[in-house]
Amino acid sequence: MPFKILYITSPTASEAERIARYLVDHKLAACVNILPGMQSYYSWQGATTHAEEVLMLCKTLSQNIPAIVDVVKKLHSHEIPAISAIPIFGGNPEYLAWLAQESPGLDYSENAVNDADKSARKN
Repeated sequence: MPFKILYITSPTASEAERIARYLVDHKLAACVNILPGMQSYYSWQGATTHAEEVLMLCKTLSQNIPAIVDVVKKLHSHEIPAISAIPIFGGNPEYLAWLAQESPGLDYSENAVNDADKSARKN
C-alpha cells in the first residue's frame, strides 16, 4: 500500500504544531491531526513513566517515511521519538488521490530541516 498514517507522539502541543507545519509545508504530509491530552504510561530506563503527550496522525505516502523520520528526529525534543507507520488499506478514492497529490515529498532537503531545527531551538 502506498498510503500510510504515521503515529507520532510529542511532549507538547507547540512542538507537535512545529513538526506538523514543517511536514505539510514541505509536502511530506497531506495532513497532520494533532490530538492533545493523551495519557501515556511507558517503560523508560528501567522505570515505568507517566506523561501527558500530544498525538499526531500524519497522512502521507510510504515513500516519504524516511524523510519524515529524519525531520521528526531533528525537531523533536525526545531522545527516541515514537514514530510508527500504519498502512491504509483503502478508503474514499477521492481522498486518497488528494493525499497523493498533496504529499509528493518534493520540497524536502536535509539542509532545510537543519535550518528549521536551528531556528526552532532559538525560540
